[in-house]
Amino acid sequence: MVAQSIAQNNIPSFKQLLNSKHMINKSKHHNMEFEPNNNVVNLCAQGMDMEEKGKPDEASKLFLQAWSEATNDFEKFTAAHYVARHQKSTADKLNWDDTALQLALKINNDTVKGAFPSLYLNIAKCYEDLNDFDNAKTNYQLALSFTNLLPDNGYGNMIKGGIIKGIERVTR
Repeated sequence: MVAQSIAQNNIPSFKQLLNSKHMINKSKHHNMEFEPNNNVVNLCAQGMDMEEKGKPDEASKLFLQAWSEATNDFEKFTAAHYVARHQKSTADKLNWDDTALQLALKINNDTVKGAFPSLYLNIAKCYEDLNDFDNAKTNYQLALSFTNLLPDNGYGNMIKGGIIKGIERVTR
């Protein structure tokens, strides 16, 4: 249950991002316009609304639609992150989480970099659930190495706590 909670909260909500200056202004480090009327972002926001209403199947369809309509690395990263949350198997979740991470690593944007700790945390938890403790430990350590990018609030503390507990579990 903790892993699911962490997985479902590992980047700020799109409602928060839509209101942030990162989504409205051009990134100084990446030639990409983050506009509130971006269809992929809106599909993901609608998917999150479906999650909040307890409609995971509808949410999953919206996230998959966002993935299929994504045209750049930011949109693909965003959609992949949310598609991962709705996978039935740990192996499929790991694949989508890794896809999101690989796309995020290609994007030079501070908002996206802020997702690194939770992306690595999600990947580590998948490896842990697959009993691959070496890869789990490596990814928990990578998550820990990016905690300086986390906000100093409840979300940041939750991610840090998940990382620390994960490290404790795989190093016993």
